[in-house]
Amino acid sequence: MSFFKDFKEFAMRGNVVDMAIGVIIGGAFGKIVTSLVNDIIMPGIGVLTGGADFSEYKYVMKPAVVDGVSGDVITPEAAITWGAFVQTVVDFLIIAFCIFVAIRVMNKFLRKQKEEEAAPAAPAGPTQEELLTEIRDLLKERKYPPRRCSFSSGRQPAAKAHWAAPWPAARAGRLSTSTPRSSALPA
Repeated sequence: MSFFKDFKEFAMRGNVVDMAIGVIIGGAFGKIVTSLVNDIIMPGIGVLTGGADFSEYKYVMKPAVVDGVSGDVITPEAAITWGAFVQTVVDFLIIAFCIFVAIRVMNKFLRKQKEEEAAPAAPAGPTQEELLTEIRDLLKERKYPPRRCSFSSGRQPAAKAHWAAPWPAARAGRLSTSTPRSSALPA
């Protein structure tokens, strides 16, 4: 019983089923292409070449032996039917072109899918709460306490204090304009 179980597992694999479907569709597609070549393309080519049917073109190497009285063929002819070969080559070229187009479309689709997968999503940035928490923690860890702004009673961070502090003092006449800013900061 394990032989049948193994065969069932083999036959029900995705690739085998897909291949079977492809063979069935390919057989049906082959009939369509054969009809296209025999019924549409080759008669058109025959008209262009003088009304000849390509399937009847052949090179006879040895003619058939026919009984003169009854008309029965005693030995058939030996011939190279190159017209049928030309039709088969045209069949192949049409099928090959259709498969090429189908594979090209599939490759474009797969390439686009890979590009979408390869482009990583932008990493999520920190939330507003995380940013505010980080700012709060950095303010707590500062070395210098905030200085008072001379224009208002609000506090200003130490980094901005050296830009704001000298100017009101210079306007009030307590600071000369030639004094460097670093020495003009109030203690």
